[in-house]
Amino acid sequence: MRAGVDTRRLRAEILIVLTVTFGMSGARSLLRLIDDLLAAEPLNEQEVTLNVTQSDLAWLDLALQLCSAGVLFAWGALALFLLAGDGIRAVRPRWSDLGWGAGLAAVIGTPGLGLYVVAVQTGLSKVVVPTGLSHPGIEVPVLLLWSLANAFGEEVVVVMWLMTRLRGLGWSLPAVLVGSSLVRGSYHLYQGVSAGVGNIVMGLVYGAFYARTGRIWPLVIAHFLIDAVAFVGYSALGGDLGWLGL
Repeated sequence: MRAGVDTRRLRAEILIVLTVTFGMSGARSLLRLIDDLLAAEPLNEQEVTLNVTQSDLAWLDLALQLCSAGVLFAWGALALFLLAGDGIRAVRPRWSDLGWGAGLAAVIGTPGLGLYVVAVQTGLSKVVVPTGLSHPGIEVPVLLLWSLANAFGEEVVVVMWLMTRLRGLGWSLPAVLVGSSLVRGSYHLYQGVSAGVGNIVMGLVYGAFYARTGRIWPLVIAHFLIDAVAFVGYSALGGDLGWLGL
């Protein structure tokens, strides 16, 4: 633990920020998973849609999507603001971040897709529908917006901010990686048990990369690419999961 660190204030900040952001999302996801597991219908016969229409009017749907995605951007901005108060800032993006991001996306995305297919077949995951948006004219921009919002909010809060704060409390690096990864896994549990496990693994890989390099933007890019390919790719295929054998 660093000398001069106000541990009470640091613990309070962690509790408040996680309650406002992904910690509460994790608690809700766990409760939703319990409810789903107790249902008469098996988990792999249930379905969850990730991006849904919020209004029958296209312009109003777009406005609502912007507001909802804006919350994730605000969470990330809050985390950056709090870290900046201690003189901690994200390293400026570099062109090389694109290559690292693409590589990380491939490392996580390809095995992740395989895990999902196996999980559905074995009853450990719901059938995940990437998008159910009903306004074709705004569908792709909205899906890209959500991809970026998810990437920015999650990586900045769960990796950069949380790992920095836990290290400030004197946690060892392995403990920090586990803590950050468990938070990431928790708020994906609404998709099924496998989603929680898969995202814990993703969190360990991404957290180790950040601990080694101190660079958050490759993680944001990787996360964006994974979501964008899944969301837009599903839309381009006309909402067909048959090619996965589902």
